Amino acid sequence: MTTTHGTPDEPGRRTATGTEPRQDGGQDGGRHRTPPRTAFTEAELAYLREQRLGRLATVDRGGRPQNNPVGFFLRDDGGVDIGGWQMGASRKWRNIAGNPHVSLVVDDIASVTPWKVRGVEIRGVAEQVEGPHAYASYLSEQLIRIRPYKIFGWGLED
Repeated sequence: MTTTHGTPDEPGRRTATGTEPRQDGGQDGGRHRTPPRTAFTEAELAYLREQRLGRLATVDRGGRPQNNPVGFFLRDDGGVDIGGWQMGASRKWRNIAGNPHVSLVVDDIASVTPWKVRGVEIRGVAEQVEGPHAYASYLSEQLIRIRPYKIFGWGLED
């Protein structure tokens, strides 16, 4: 019997695409057949430029996850900046001081009939950046800057 839940080590475990995971013990748990991408595709860039809101997942010092809606800005160097009001006083700011590994998901429902979802997940290392910036004046001078190490996109093809 094929399961869709459980751990990747279970016999018959299938990935979201319905293919069997790799058995080579790669860092990604064997789920991805191509190497991770660290640069956005043109389709991902076009999609992200249309969006305003994403969800930033961080982990606190105790290992507990936190996920918050955030505004984001694409950088020319391939990074992503996260801005907010009083960012320096936020839990996400404190969380990345202890664990800089984050995930930003930007997604939406493109169509209900037929059902079509699309989005981009950006996994990366975050750093705290302080000082003046060229973004909106209502944002605090503290930004979270993400340097991607894995980028996944889905549903972006026409």
